Amino acid sequence: MMRASEFEFRHRFWFIGCIFWLGFASYSFDKENTGVAVAQLLWRRAIDVSSPSAARPLHIVFAFAAFLALLCALIRTWAAAYLRSAVVHDHALHSEKLVADGPFRWMRNPLYLGGVLLGAGFGFLASRVGWFIMTFGLLFFYYRLIFREEAALTASQGDSFRAYCAAVPRFWPALRPRVPSSGAPPRWGQAFLGELFVWGFAVSVVAFAVSLRVPVFWIAMSVSLFGYMCYWLISGRIARRSASQDSQRPSVSS
Repeated sequence: MMRASEFEFRHRFWFIGCIFWLGFASYSFDKENTGVAVAQLLWRRAIDVSSPSAARPLHIVFAFAAFLALLCALIRTWAAAYLRSAVVHDHALHSEKLVADGPFRWMRNPLYLGGVLLGAGFGFLASRVGWFIMTFGLLFFYYRLIFREEAALTASQGDSFRAYCAAVPRFWPALRPRVPSSGAPPRWGQAFLGELFVWGFAVSVVAFAVSLRVPVFWIAMSVSLFGYMCYWLISGRIARRSASQDSQRPSVSS
């Protein structure tokens, strides 16, 4: 499997967005919803979504989808608390520092594992083909990103990163932490704000699991995306203003 190109890494969020779009676009030729298909498989009967008797199995199936989305948000927020959201969302690849705290003691790529969980949970709202596109499309793309990052970290960190790789699994978490903690404190506030869009996605799936109404899902999604855009616009303006003020300060030399 080839590692991702510089272009793919810099524009990874657009590629990820395209995978989600393709997943939902598959409704054009596969009309059956994944959640309904899973409910019919588990309950071994045809389910009419307009029937009151369909509510219980559909609530259960989509509750599981919401659980996967919430688990994604928790894992990604935990990881961002140690890696910092500015690094998580930066277009540039950061290989100057190796982070081995928090979830990085159990697995090397918790952020990408969270992304696959989100795709699997979100995929229950897509068609059957769409679920496979979201889940395995994201898994394939994330592995390409991982191989690129590993090459950069090996070049910059050398033996320390090789030792970390030998101790900690690449993607699927170990049952216990594989490396000792350095004692670095987590920064939960910036982590939660940085992962606000993922929490919005998770809340959207929860809203659908509770209501089983597509308009409720899209309203929750729209509100969360709007809030996330406002946050990044405001935080970006604050960062630019701070950088401008720093550049205008006179330097003091001894």
